[in-house]
This record gives sequence, C-alpha cells and structure tokens, in this order.
Amino acid sequence: MDINTRRDFLKFLGYSTLGLTQLSTLTSCSSTVLPFSKFPSSDDDLILHPSLSYDKIISWGDAINESEVFGFNNDYINIEYLNTKELIMWVNHEYINPLFVSGLERTKENVDIEKSLVGGSLIHLKFNDKNKWELVPNSEFNRGVRGDTTIPFANNMSVKGSKTAEGTLGNCAGGKTPWNTFLTCEENYDGFYGERKSNETQISYKRSRVEWHKFYPKNVPEHYGWVVEVEPKTGKAQKHTNLGRFAHESATCIQAKSGVTVVYSGDDKNDEHLYKFVSKSNSNLKNGILYVADIKAGKWLPLDLDQSPTLKKHFKNQLDVLTYAREASKILGATPLNRPEDIEIHPTTGDVYVALTNNKKRGDFHGSILKISENESDHANLSFQSRTFIFGGEAAGMSCPDNMAFDNQGNLWVTTDISGSSIGKSPYTKFGNNGLFIIPATGKNAGRPIQLASAPIDAEFTGPCFTKDFSTLFLSVQHPGEMTRDLKSPTSTWPTGKIPKPTVVAIDISKLELMNV
Repeated sequence: MDINTRRDFLKFLGYSTLGLTQLSTLTSCSSTVLPFSKFPSSDDDLILHPSLSYDKIISWGDAINESEVFGFNNDYINIEYLNTKELIMWVNHEYINPLFVSGLERTKENVDIEKSLVGGSLIHLKFNDKNKWELVPNSEFNRGVRGDTTIPFANNMSVKGSKTAEGTLGNCAGGKTPWNTFLTCEENYDGFYGERKSNETQISYKRSRVEWHKFYPKNVPEHYGWVVEVEPKTGKAQKHTNLGRFAHESATCIQAKSGVTVVYSGDDKNDEHLYKFVSKSNSNLKNGILYVADIKAGKWLPLDLDQSPTLKKHFKNQLDVLTYAREASKILGATPLNRPEDIEIHPTTGDVYVALTNNKKRGDFHGSILKISENESDHANLSFQSRTFIFGGEAAGMSCPDNMAFDNQGNLWVTTDISGSSIGKSPYTKFGNNGLFIIPATGKNAGRPIQLASAPIDAEFTGPCFTKDFSTLFLSVQHPGEMTRDLKSPTSTWPTGKIPKPTVVAIDISKLELMNV
C-alpha cells in the first residue's frame, strides 16, 4: 500500500469527505495500541494484549436446553438485544470433526449425531451483577437450527422437487438484516452431500468426507449453499434462493440511498467471485436482482435472464441461474478472486471491504483486503471503483485475513486464517498461531496491523461481534486441536486442559490502552 502519511491514509479511507469537526473528533478518539512482545505466539492458549481480558461464554457440548447442546466449531456471531442487559446471540456451527464428536466409523447413528451439531444456535445471554455476560440456562430462546431441522425455501420455491430442505450446514459467516433477523451462510456444502454442475445428473462426492449422502440420499446438493434467514426469538428459518447458491462466506447488509436492502456476499473458493443482491424492498429479500462483480471494469453484472439474455443459452429458468451461480458468473465474465471471504462496510464512508484470504495456486500465500467504493456512494449503484486496502505478508505482520469488524471509531479488526496444516511452516513460520489484529484508522500507525490476541494451537478466531457500547468483543475460538489424529494425544487441550473444545468468549476491550502517538 503506497500510502506514506497519516493524511494520505485518512484520505484513502474516505475521511477527506468529512467536515473538519468530524475529522478532528475521529483523530482525537482513535489511535493505536502499544504492541505486545509476546506476539506472535505458538503457545496452546488464548493470549491477549495486557489491556484485554476474557471470559468463556459457552463451549461445544454445553447444554442450551433440556434436549440440545451447543454445536461444534462455532463460527459467525451476531446479536439482538432484548433490553439493555439481555440479548439473543446467534452462533454458526460450520462443520464437525468425527474424531471428536461421534467416531470415525460411518454409521447412521454417528451421522445423526453430527447433523445435530452443525447449523447454528440461538442462546440467551444476560449481563450479570459481576459485569459479565453469561448464558441463561433453559431460556425459552435457547434452541438449535441444525442439520436435521426442516427449513422451507423462501417464496414457496421448489428446488429439485422439494419446497423444503433438511437442515442447514457449512455455516460460516453471515449478516443481520435491517429488520433484525440473522442471516447464516452455507459455505462448503459439498463436503456433506456432494456437488454437481448444471448439465450433470450424477453427483460427485469427492469432497464429501463425512459421507452423509450414504444415509440420506434424498438430500441433494442443490438444497444447500444458500443464505438462510433466522428469526431471533422463534428460530423460524427460510432459505433464500434469490441470493444465489455458492460457498457463501458472508451476507453483509446495508440500505442503499433509496432505502432498499443490499446484501454483499463472497464465494470462499479459489478463483470465485464477489456478489451483491439488490432487493426491491427495505423490509424483506423476496424480490430483487443478484449481481456479480467485474472488478476490472468496475461493473456489477446482473445474473438475470432478462437483463443478461446470453444466459438463456445455458439455463432454462431463473432458478437454474441462481442455483448454478458460479457457472452463470463465468459466462458473464465475472472476475475470479483469491477466496473472497468476509465483507464489512465502513460505518462512516460506506466503502465495502472484502477479505481475500489467499490463493496458493496463484502464488498468493498471504492474501489482501480489497476496498470497493460504489459510485455516488450508493450501494445500489451498478458501477464502482476498487483498490487494494492492504496486502498480507511479513511487511504487514499479518497473513490470510478472514473475518473483519469495524468499531465505532472506524478501526478495522481482523482475524486470520492460516490453515492448521500450514501454521508454523513456510511461508508462515514468522506468524505463529492465528491472531486477532486491529488496523487503526488514525494515529502514527494508521493502516498498520497490530496484533491483539493469539489463538490456541490449530485454532482460528472467527465471528468478531461488538456489543452496542463497544465494551465487549464476542469472538469464536474455532477448531482448536484440529490436526489431532489420536484423542490420547491431542495437539491442543484448550480450554479444558484435557481435550480441545470450540468455544465462544467475551473479551473485555473497555481498558484497551489507546494512545495518541
């Protein structure tokens, strides 16, 4: 990033469009944090900057009601307040590791256990007298939306002969709608029930390691890979075909100038694409157009039979276009990207930030963050400007950006995702375990990632979510000990000291030592 001064960086972020009073406020309130000598770390622990502290909220296997437990591999987090001291938290459960949860033998009984541990959990939290967030046991709001939950397709759509799908799975990141429902994204669905292309009848199971299809052959690939909308208080869910089918990493919502809702989503796979859905409403996702990005031309291309008639040569109807969105995107000439993952929108400028985690096959080992500025600052606009915000690598001190969140000062918080099989190996030897970083918006170190936390062995941090007063950061610690091959000698024992458990923590960030330097 060829930005040499603090003023240049503020201009790059878009603060040059603010009034002087606003800019002064941002500069005085926001700055940077002193680096911590223990980072990077390879220890089997959740290590925090000295200004921070954490409490465990819930771990895999903890009861949430009389019949359900908290699922495995917690990922994306979002919250909806009930009052000032109580909230409902949604947590994704992306995938399972049979070694820990069921057993390596493929039986229907083991698969049924696994199905009950993916999808997501709704849990009721309260802020107690000790000023800590805690689970409300057996609350009426505590429930799972899992791999065995019957979920209808929105708009009464019929997909492969069924108006419902059995369960949601591969749930990675997500979003929250302006009408306060949660969006959870089905990412690597092909690892469960396989995949096929639009012109194929046979299903390929080459990535389906858990072999669920052997016991549930009616659960076809086309029932998965969608965005699922969940109501916080009831758990009522629906799958949205309008937002397309691919390895959804996120579904980040914003309202355009006209008030209509726009949803951004990345397809987390090498050489796949960036999408946005422009709804025709400000209160639902029932009607609208899905677009895919041509980054080189700065254009959003409509994945719509009427607006892109060339698609009629390849697809028989609009549902086919959306079901096989990857194929349609390539026909239109969308730009292949290096694993577009989380997407966040700057709270002041409205610029769209996209984490491009890496693409090892193309020599991109450390990833980058892409910045998109919609023309006329309107998220419904069909043209945009783009530029790399930051490159990962040794110069940045951060590799493989994945999940992100902006705080109320415009600082960008980033978690990293170096795969468990690559941590500590070249070219990642200098980065240690995965981490949590802050990229300050102002101050002498503006634009420089500074590490705030280090994850346990094999783990990654996911789903950063702030409370509304920005005093607490909820964070998932996902797949500690993922590389374990023998339960008698796990690669990590965090947080129990015996076996690793994916866990949600609450990090107190209220005492973070910000310094104007």
